[in-house]
Amino acid sequence: MRNYLGRRALLGLAQVLTLAVAVFLLVEALPGDAAVALAGDDPDPGRIERIRASLGLDRPIPERLLDWLTALAHGDLGTSVVSGRAVTDIIGAGLGVTATLAGATLVLLVPLAVGLGVLAARRPGSRLDRGLTAVFIGLHAVPEFALAILLVAVFGIGLGWLPPTAVGVDPLLDPVVLLLPLVVLLARPVCSISRLVRASMITANGAEYVRHAHRLGLSARRVRLAHALPNALAPAATQLARTTDWLLGGVVVVEAVFVLPGVGTVLVDAVAARDLPVVQGLALLFATTTVTVNLMADALSFRLAPRAGVGV
Repeated sequence: MRNYLGRRALLGLAQVLTLAVAVFLLVEALPGDAAVALAGDDPDPGRIERIRASLGLDRPIPERLLDWLTALAHGDLGTSVVSGRAVTDIIGAGLGVTATLAGATLVLLVPLAVGLGVLAARRPGSRLDRGLTAVFIGLHAVPEFALAILLVAVFGIGLGWLPPTAVGVDPLLDPVVLLLPLVVLLARPVCSISRLVRASMITANGAEYVRHAHRLGLSARRVRLAHALPNALAPAATQLARTTDWLLGGVVVVEAVFVLPGVGTVLVDAVAARDLPVVQGLALLFATTTVTVNLMADALSFRLAPRAGVGV
């Protein structure tokens, strides 16, 4: 297994490097630049050129790319062209809220989704199974922003049970403002992963090794949890990685609706201000997170259900 994980880690490193180059080139391909945004409305072309020269934007792209990659190797994401602050400081300021929200989502998601999936698979076709499936399908069809607005209208404004936004509140000191965003982020992945676990459990329950375990006199609970569930979790681990990728995009929407000061808000502000170093840093953060999470999911899937023909 060490050889397998080593090869996957090297592949992940190559992917991150490729993504870093792609992020830089894609940002460079965007129309306009930070100099235009900093020059203000109806600027003098000479002023734009002076700003471009002061920011180093008049240098050749290969030279700037090499400098950026060299700085990345030392953990330096550059400096904001708008505020002059280090990009790592800007991202770090919003990372606490986003990490708390995404981490809480994942912590609650795994037991909730697996539990509902196992429960639905105990008696396929029963009223409980059909009811849960109907709820999963219906809830999964609701977009995040629509569900967020509905929850704000009902529980934040109508009933007044929970704060509708985080305006004037520090979410890390008053986490109650994260409850509604947490529900929004949990809704769709719980539905998708629960349905996947249900289908995998039904398939596993019909496998020969499960029937043999029953013939040995093992209890139904032990067979279900110790024999069928591990194999059912292998595809769910991959789906969980995709869910983590989805969270990166979902957090942006949720933070915008609930006015949360996370990396989603930082990204929106950076795009509006044409703050390209911050955009590059966030894009690289998202890409690296995606590669890392998929590597971890691949390792977990391999551990739960080793693949034939793959050397360990």
